[in-house]
Amino acid sequence: MNIHINGKAYPLTNAIHISVSSALTLYFIEPQQSTFAVALNGDFVGKTDYDTTMVKNGDSLDVLQPIQGG
Repeated sequence: MNIHINGKAYPLTNAIHISVSSALTLYFIEPQQSTFAVALNGDFVGKTDYDTTMVKNGDSLDVLQPIQGG
């Protein structure tokens, strides 16, 4: 199974699907203190749905962090 997070490929062996929450652990090596949003194949995923929303082979996650500025 292969998924993409912010354009980077993550090959996963022996997996048919994983939750968004599990996929985020691949992307964030250290626990995140900052705010971010997640989109699965272009559709927003609410934080309360991270554990129940499944990522399948070929899916793409976008992790978006706010940018400060004026």
